[in-house]
Amino acid sequence: MSGKHLIENPTKADGAALWRIARDSQKLDLNSPYAYLLWCRDFAETSVVARVDGDAIGFVIAYRRPTAPDTALVWQVAVDASQRGQGLAGALLDNLFTRLVADGVRHLETTITPDNKASIRLFTSFAERWGAELERTELFGSADFPDDGTRHEPEDLYRIGPLLPR
Repeated sequence: MSGKHLIENPTKADGAALWRIARDSQKLDLNSPYAYLLWCRDFAETSVVARVDGDAIGFVIAYRRPTAPDTALVWQVAVDASQRGQGLAGALLDNLFTRLVADGVRHLETTITPDNKASIRLFTSFAERWGAELERTELFGSADFPDDGTRHEPEDLYRIGPLLPR
C-alpha cells in the first residue's frame, strides 16, 4: 500500500473490511459481522474509514447519543497492524470531529478499560489537541457484564469537551 490516506464516510460495502480490521486487532471486543454492516449503513455520517489504494486500513465508528444529541460516542477505533504507530487513529478522530463539531456536537464520549494504555493515550492526546477537558468516571463495572465464563474488565467513561469549531 503506497498511496495517500483517503478519509471518508463508510458505506455498507465497508462492513466486512471493518470487521476484519477489528478482528485482527486482537484487542477490541469483536462484534458480529452483521453489526459492522449495519453501522456502516446506519451510522455512516458519524463514522469514518481510512483507505489506501482503495483498501480500508482503519476506522472510527461513532454515533450521536439520542438522549444527548450534542454528544458523539466513539464505539470503536481500529487501525490495521501495517499502519499503526503513524498517527492514523488521531487523524481519523480529528477528521470526524471537525465535521461533527461543525454540525453541533460539543462532546466526545468513549469507554476504555483501565488496562488499555494505547486508547487512553489516544483520547488524552485528542483532548490536548482540541484544548478540551477530559473527565473519567466508571461507567460499567465488571459485574455489569453478563457472565459467560469470562471476566470483562470495567469500562471507564471518558468525556471530552466542550469541543469548539476549528
